[in-house]
Amino acid sequence: MTTYEMQQEIIRLKKEKNICILVHAYQTHDIWEVADFIGDSFGLTQQAAKSDAETVIMCGVQFMAETVKMLSPQKRVLLAHDGAGCPMAEQMDRDMILRYREKNPGYKVVAYINTTAELKTVCDVAVTSSSAVKIIRALPYDKILFIPDCNLGDWVRKQVPEKQIELLNGGCPTHARITAAEAQAAKAAHPDALLLVHPECRPEVTALADYAGSTTGIMSYAEKSDAKEFIIGTESSIVQHLQFSCPGKKFYPLSKECVCHNMRLTTLGDVYDCVCGTSGREIEMDAETIAQARRCIDEMLAYGG
Repeated sequence: MTTYEMQQEIIRLKKEKNICILVHAYQTHDIWEVADFIGDSFGLTQQAAKSDAETVIMCGVQFMAETVKMLSPQKRVLLAHDGAGCPMAEQMDRDMILRYREKNPGYKVVAYINTTAELKTVCDVAVTSSSAVKIIRALPYDKILFIPDCNLGDWVRKQVPEKQIELLNGGCPTHARITAAEAQAAKAAHPDALLLVHPECRPEVTALADYAGSTTGIMSYAEKSDAKEFIIGTESSIVQHLQFSCPGKKFYPLSKECVCHNMRLTTLGDVYDCVCGTSGREIEMDAETIAQARRCIDEMLAYGG
């Protein structure tokens, strides 16, 4: 079966079986082409909730599939590849945060959406990379523990200096691998290019950027900009996707090391097996966990997230 033939069969089967396919932006382009929705994790979750599909396939990582289940508990939710986790989401657990809260009773816990459902059960409000500054600025309390990404937290803290934001040592290993030396070398090699980075990058990398924002924010910026060359400081798949959407512009990866190996686990064949019903892990979550974990997401939505 060729790539095209497999894609056509996936499209046929998803329509026949009333399946919605969610594809995170870091997936490969052959998977993009069979998606119902493409984007960042929480945006995909919201699209799934609006869909009338009975089954949802998440081509991403586990915490994303969990969030889909939390907002659409009546739907059958499948993670396309059973082994696709997220090291950042798994760095901290419920007991760790409960201990922090016990020792620091004046602090509220703000959780990046890139956290497990279990961890969200002990957090006060969730945020995305695109909404974090807006929501934290609007919160009615000043003492905040931001988890788990200390690089994103540092980026937020610099923009919301009126809040007392504490951080723990966690983050995205993929973005943390990018160094300032690599950023400086890329700028020297491509002096006419704008540097666009994700705020999960180290502070010294973000400081060199012309724009810092979410993955979809980076793509939107590049697509709308009058500039013709860009250095992309996030998962390297975004370079290829932008080459498709903006064929008249040049895109360069900031680092060849910026590869999310968990995202790359999912293949078009995995998606095919999912729609055939022979693969994919169903996400199961009890009603109590869903109710407890949803509270911080509902708070995020209340503040405009």
